[in-house]
Amino acid sequence: MTPAIDAHVRLDAHPTHPSAVQAVLTGTQARIALLALEAADWSVAATNVLVLARIDHEEPYWADDAAKHLRAEGISVEITPRLQEAIDEEWTWAGYPMPWCTRSEIREVSNQAQKIHDDIRHGQLLIHAHAQDGHTTVAVGTYLYRGGKSVYLHGEDHLRQIADTFDSPAEALTAFEKVHAAKMRPGPAPLTDTERAAVAARSGFDVATATAEPSRLEPETVPAYLADAGDHDALLDRFLDIYQEFEKCRTWSDDTTHVIHEGQTVRIERIHDTQARETAWTVAAYETPVSDRTWHLTATSDTPAPVLQALLVHLGDGELWDKVIATPVDEKKVTEATRPLTDSGWKHTLTGYGIRWTSPDGEAGMQFDPLSAQHAQNSAAWTIWTGPAPDRPTWAITASPHTPSRLLASLTETLAQETGTREAKPGRKQGAHLATSPLAAPPVGVSLPTHRSR
Repeated sequence: MTPAIDAHVRLDAHPTHPSAVQAVLTGTQARIALLALEAADWSVAATNVLVLARIDHEEPYWADDAAKHLRAEGISVEITPRLQEAIDEEWTWAGYPMPWCTRSEIREVSNQAQKIHDDIRHGQLLIHAHAQDGHTTVAVGTYLYRGGKSVYLHGEDHLRQIADTFDSPAEALTAFEKVHAAKMRPGPAPLTDTERAAVAARSGFDVATATAEPSRLEPETVPAYLADAGDHDALLDRFLDIYQEFEKCRTWSDDTTHVIHEGQTVRIERIHDTQARETAWTVAAYETPVSDRTWHLTATSDTPAPVLQALLVHLGDGELWDKVIATPVDEKKVTEATRPLTDSGWKHTLTGYGIRWTSPDGEAGMQFDPLSAQHAQNSAAWTIWTGPAPDRPTWAITASPHTPSRLLASLTETLAQETGTREAKPGRKQGAHLATSPLAAPPVGVSLPTHRSR
C-alpha cells in the first residue's frame, strides 16, 4: 500500500478563465504534489498555487486525470463541486472539421495539438518561419528531441497538426519556401486569441486560500541581441552531438574545454565559470594544422544563446573551410558581412574608430575598424556588442580582420532578424522589444539543427 503523504490538493475552476483549473496545495509535503503537477505541465502562479491552462479547453478532463495520479501516490485531493460539474459535462466542438471522430478521438487529436503548443512554448520546438494558408496558419520548425526532426505544421490551436517531417532544417525550409514564399515570415506566428487567454490565465491571480506572491512572469520575446545567455555548456554539448567531425579534447584543467575539427584547422576553446563580460569562447582557424593562426573570434560569457547558436551552426555546417586562407579585407567583404544590418534599418555612421552600425532601438551595435584591419592581423577589427559602448558592453564578440565575411553575415543576420527570450523582471517594461510571438521561447537557446551523418 502506498504510504500517505502530508500533502493536500484542492482543485477548483479558475476564477477568470472559462476552462482553466487552479490547484491550491497545503501540507508539510506540498512540494511533492507541486513537482508532480509541474511535470504534468501545470504552471506555478503563486506560492503553492498552480494553474492548468490549455489551448484545447480540456482542462477539467486533465485535472481529473491529475487527481487520479496524485491519489495513487498517496496525496489527498479535493475537487470542488463546480469543477466536478465541468468534469462530468459532455460537450462537443461546434463545426468540428473531423466529424467522424469520436469524443475520445477528438480529445486525442487536440492533445497532440496541445503537445505541439507546449513544445513551442517551452523552447523544445523552434519555429523557423510561418505563413498564412487560406484561413489558417502553417509553420516550419525543428525539434530539439525526437531525433532533431524538422516538421511542417498546419493549423492553429486545437487543430494544429504535424503534416510532414524532414531530416534537416534546410530541407524543411526549402520545401516550405517553395510553397509559401510569397507569404512566408520569419519566426512563429502571432499568438491566437486562445493562446493569449492561456497566457493570461497562467500569469497569476488572487487566491484567498493561499499566500500570494508576485506571479512568475512569462519569458518575453526580444531581439536576439537582448536574449538571455542560456546554458552555453548545453549548447556546446548539443553541438558536439550533432557535428561529430568536431571532437572534445582532454585538458589539464576542468575549467577549460577544447574542441578541434578533425582536419585540425578550426579550434574552439570554451572557458567555464567566467564572469559576465569575460571571454568565454575563442574560435581560431588555421590554414594547416601547423601554420600560424589565420583568424580568430572571441565571445563573452553573456553572449545571447541565439547569437552563440548562429556561430556554432555556421562552424558546424562547414561553410568556412574555403575561407581559412587569409585574404585582405575590402569594401565588398565589409558590405557582405553587414548587409543584413543595413537591410533591416540599422543606422550606419562614421566614428573616430571606424564604421558603426546601430540597431533601431539603440541597444546593440557593430563596429569595423579599418586601421586594425589593414595593419594588425590578430587585432579586433570587428566588434559586436550591446550596452552603452563597445568598451562597456553587456556582452561582446570581437573578430580579427580575416574572419570570413559569411560567418560575420550569419551573426549579423541573427542580430537583425532573429528573436530569443529573456527572463521577465518586475519593473522592466514588458514587450518593449517584442518582435514576434512569445511562443518563440528557446529558453536556454539549446536549438541546433538535426544530427548529420559524417
